[in-house]
Amino acid sequence: MTTKLLDLVLPVRCVGCRTNGRLWCESCAGEFGGPTPVRRPAIAAGPPAYALAGYRGPARDAVLAYKERGRRELAEPLGAAVARALPWVPEARPGPDGVWWLVPAPSRRRTSRLRGGEHMTNLARWCAAGLARAGHGAAVAPMLELAPAAADSVGLDPAARAANLAGRVRLRPRASPPRRSPVVLLDDVITTGATAAACHRVLTEAGMEVTAVVALTAT
Repeated sequence: MTTKLLDLVLPVRCVGCRTNGRLWCESCAGEFGGPTPVRRPAIAAGPPAYALAGYRGPARDAVLAYKERGRRELAEPLGAAVARALPWVPEARPGPDGVWWLVPAPSRRRTSRLRGGEHMTNLARWCAAGLARAGHGAAVAPMLELAPAAADSVGLDPAARAANLAGRVRLRPRASPPRRSPVVLLDDVITTGATAAACHRVLTEAGMEVTAVVALTAT
């Protein structure tokens, strides 16, 4: 049964607190606050990383509902949460032209097809829209992809996650920021930091300056 059909049969409940009326209530939206530093050995030598919430409670439920359970409507409020937080990330900044360049972390192609598209790219676009409403220039550069050989990282330890991504994050032939532009890498969950580290490596080699990694949650 599709999500829309379920909504006709069952009352809409908040994915965080399960109360009726809204998919994501204002109380649960408060779980995503200001950026909190995240430290992991894998990203110790890279740009600073931040998360808006811990991977628990309503924040975790929202990420899972959006990422795994087909609640694509959550892209708007989750993107808005990132847009509110970005100007408060100390190292993040727009380019000389005032444009914030947002680079979403990539997903496996097969997984993206099953989820109805690249979830972080969709979220990044809503984030850019939120920044624009606040008077900032913003653009999304979905310039990263995962090679087909990359496996699902669930259950892998830090070393296995790093090995799984080694050489498998690559550039795709799409519009990208001007060379040397400052960019912010967006992700949903920071676990070991392996994804952020692999993305940072590829972006740096392409001439981008990754000023910060900003994720919805961190374990």
